[in-house]
Formats: sequence, structure tokens, C-alpha cells
Amino acid sequence: MSTLDETLSGIQIPPDIKNTLSLLEVDYFSFEGDTLRGHLVVHKELHNELKDIFKKLREIKFPINKIIPVVAYNWSDEKSMEDNNTHAFNYRTILGTTKLSNHSFGRAVDINPQQNPYIVDNKVFPNGAVRNLNAPGTFAEGNDAVKIFTDRDWIWGGVWENPKDWHHFEKPQK
Repeated sequence: MSTLDETLSGIQIPPDIKNTLSLLEVDYFSFEGDTLRGHLVVHKELHNELKDIFKKLREIKFPINKIIPVVAYNWSDEKSMEDNNTHAFNYRTILGTTKLSNHSFGRAVDINPQQNPYIVDNKVFPNGAVRNLNAPGTFAEGNDAVKIFTDRDWIWGGVWENPKDWHHFEKPQK
């Protein structure tokens, strides 16, 4: 993905949202121990903050499976999660509602959904996801990776009651 337009193709996005987005290139620590490069579409005002967050995650060697814009999955959140993909922007509603998700504004990031599933009413998403606190790439309350976000006033879905959204971090607009 070399341009913002490429990462936003194939879906109708209102211009007032599209004009607030930017393409962020981040280096990350992989499960294989390599430093790889990925791309996130994010809200412009969060660009530098997320760049720093992902730099800190890499420095503590928090492993991330992959970081690919959701356009590569035909805008399917389910396919992206099943592929254990980390992403930010996705113009969509919150599961089971008609309300736009903070992903629709580039103000949310989902990381390693196979290690950090979304659980609502005892249903686990994505299929086959397993939460094991000892597995690499898993978020837990108080761990350094979670603090990297929450120390900057990001909200972690792992503290919610129902749903539990272990892979989700968001920074709503003030």
C-alpha cells in the first residue's frame, strides 16, 4: 500500500471523514523476532501519537502478527480478524448496532485478534481465537503494552464487561 487513496479504495467514505485520515507507516516486532513494516490508516490528529505508540511496542518487543489496511480484506472485519491482522481505519458500524465504530474515524486500533478475542454474550470472535495470558502478543491488565496506550488516555476494550474487546484500543474525540 503506497498511497492513502489505495488504502481507501472500494468503499464509500463520507468526504468529511475521508479528509481527516492519513496513512501511517510503522515498524513492528513480529512473532518470528523480525522487525517488519506495516501500514495503518488513522485520524490525522493521532498520526504522531500512534507512531510513537508502535515505536514503544517494538522497543518492548511486543509481537504483532501483521499490519495491513482492511482494504486488503475487501473491508471485511471478520476476514481481517481471522487472519490475525492489526488495523485501524475501517468504515463500519459497531457489531450488532447501527452506530459507527471509532474505527470509522481512524480513532481505534485492533491488535492481534487471535490472541486477544472479542467476546460478547459468551461468543468468541474471530473463530478459533484463544485467550491465553501466557501467549506472546496477548494483552493483560497492567502489562506494559496496555500501559503504552492507557498512559496516553486510550481506552482499552479489555476493561469492558460485555463485550470484552481484548484487541481493541480507542481514543474518542474530545
